[in-house]
Amino acid sequence: MSANLILTVIGDDRPGLVEALATAISQHEGNWLESSMSQLAGKFAGILRVSVPEENSAALIQTLKALPSLRVSAEVAEAAGERNAGRRLKLSLVGHDRIGIVREVSQVLARHAVNVEDLSTHTASAPMSAEIHFHAIAELTAAPTLDARALTDDLERISNDLMVDITLDESTQN
Repeated sequence: MSANLILTVIGDDRPGLVEALATAISQHEGNWLESSMSQLAGKFAGILRVSVPEENSAALIQTLKALPSLRVSAEVAEAAGERNAGRRLKLSLVGHDRIGIVREVSQVLARHAVNVEDLSTHTASAPMSAEIHFHAIAELTAAPTLDARALTDDLERISNDLMVDITLDESTQN
């Protein structure tokens, strides 16, 4: 029987960190299933899901926690990475950067009972004005009864300069 582990890792960025993780996982007969990793302000940060034989999971976690200059935490996942059931949405958002924008957007999503499954954000200079713009792309799930127009309207009410694009996958997940 296999255990699904969700690992979070953070440390000073340097060559070889991903290789060290992959080697430890392979040595314990683990299978690297999915991950998201980035270099942020000189730090390496990542989250990954691995499947490992249950009898090897404790040893794998111990090996990972012993890796030099890397903090690793592990959680056993109850399900094998099942996604939330419901309507799939993709949100693209661009607006003038300011303190609180993520809080404001996440409050609107919560009011509409929308779950954030994946979120990527960055800031960049606008091409003509050099003003700093905030960009977000999110994969979301919601109940099949979600009123997408009302969600878009609520997001656009956050700010006059906020450009919101929501695309819906009309299929539902089981």
